[in-house]
Amino acid sequence: MRLAAFVLLSVLLMTLDRLHHLEFVRAGLGVALYPVQMAVHVPLQAGSWVYDTFSLRRSLVEENRRLRREQLVIESRLGRFDALEAENRRLRNLLDSSVKVGEQVLIAEVVAVDMDPFSRQIMLSKGTRSRVYAGQPIIDANGVMGQVVHVNPLTSAALLITDPGHALPVQINRNGLRSVAVGTGAAGRLSLQYLPNNADVRAGDLVVTSGLGGRFPSGYPVGTVTAVTTDAGRPFAEVVVEPSAQLERNREVLLVWPANVPIAPPGQDGGA
Repeated sequence: MRLAAFVLLSVLLMTLDRLHHLEFVRAGLGVALYPVQMAVHVPLQAGSWVYDTFSLRRSLVEENRRLRREQLVIESRLGRFDALEAENRRLRNLLDSSVKVGEQVLIAEVVAVDMDPFSRQIMLSKGTRSRVYAGQPIIDANGVMGQVVHVNPLTSAALLITDPGHALPVQINRNGLRSVAVGTGAAGRLSLQYLPNNADVRAGDLVVTSGLGGRFPSGYPVGTVTAVTTDAGRPFAEVVVEPSAQLERNREVLLVWPANVPIAPPGQDGGA
């Protein structure tokens, strides 16, 4: 009897539910059971939120580390590319200078610099095996740098024009006035010798090689006059010249064979 009564009651309730007569009962039960549902779902949602938060943080930390490593590698490569680009510009300038020079030239690398504060010398990566000879002129894309003074089979030593022991026959490009450019030991300073106080020399005049002495071909830029000082108590004017060549910054230079100097065979040292 109980089973039959519950079956009839169930059939009645299902019939009434399908006819939508129990919506108010369903709503009441939903309101009554809402706290229980929230009590069951809140811990699950909290656990899922904590897991997602920590997983996301871990993935962000790992991604940040990976991006930092990639950035470091990329920056190092960019630095290398910048150095290569600068080197390519220097080589292009040297090659363009060699075309303008017209004589036979050879690019050499500066492998060492004399650290003596009273000397201006550099060591080059070419020697007698490359037909380099003592007294050979060296230039860069902007002007005269100096000359070779000692030669070995694989390397050579060059004296810069700013060395106190170097003297170079020059002339003022504007009027052809001849003089001698002597090194002062300072990195960017030459001195013109034996010019009288009334000599026609002005700041801004271009100084070029005169070709006298037969060592340096004529017409090579040497520097620009920066100051002219006259003193009635002295027989000659004090003329300061700033070198055109980048003496302290070049990594590559041009070794020049003047047209009137025969090229010595490999392994021999040509005359000065």
